[in-house]
Amino acid sequence: MKFVAYAFLFLGALFGCLVWVVCSGGYLKGFMMENMMRWTVYLSGEIHTNWREQIISGAEQAGLPVKFTSAVIEHEASDAAGDHLGGESNAYWRDHKSAKVNAIRTKSLIENADIVVVRFGDKYKQWNAAFDAGYCAALGKPYITLHDETIVHPLKEVDAAALAWAQSPKQVVDVLTYVVTD
Repeated sequence: MKFVAYAFLFLGALFGCLVWVVCSGGYLKGFMMENMMRWTVYLSGEIHTNWREQIISGAEQAGLPVKFTSAVIEHEASDAAGDHLGGESNAYWRDHKSAKVNAIRTKSLIENADIVVVRFGDKYKQWNAAFDAGYCAALGKPYITLHDETIVHPLKEVDAAALAWAQSPKQVVDVLTYVVTD
């Protein structure tokens, strides 16, 4: 009889601890985070400012279940991507080879992304960013454009196919927060 009483006491204590852990959010929160969809966001475009870091930092601070990918953003490395396939005396063929090698990464990452953010700066013309946006549109891949109001007109077709236009990295984080959380 004593054994049964101790067994019930032990089971009651164990059940009480389990209820406390679940209700306090520790176990439940960890379980939910592990089973929550992790979104992949590809960051495309302008490489001369820290907009990528701002978005990544904002998403981390918000605790968003996202993973970020990007093209190679070191200009010299990107330009030299095809050099290991052999030197070229003509700049066109060097650029051509490097563009194709870069496209292996870019195509794969865009195709595997859930959302793409395409940044257009006002200092340089980012033809590659426009190409990425067009590729997203052709794939039916949701994308967000990020640029100043001063270049709305030249990007009107690109923005028309985008699902959102943001003017700051914070706005991108706000959109991602809405989209990826319950």
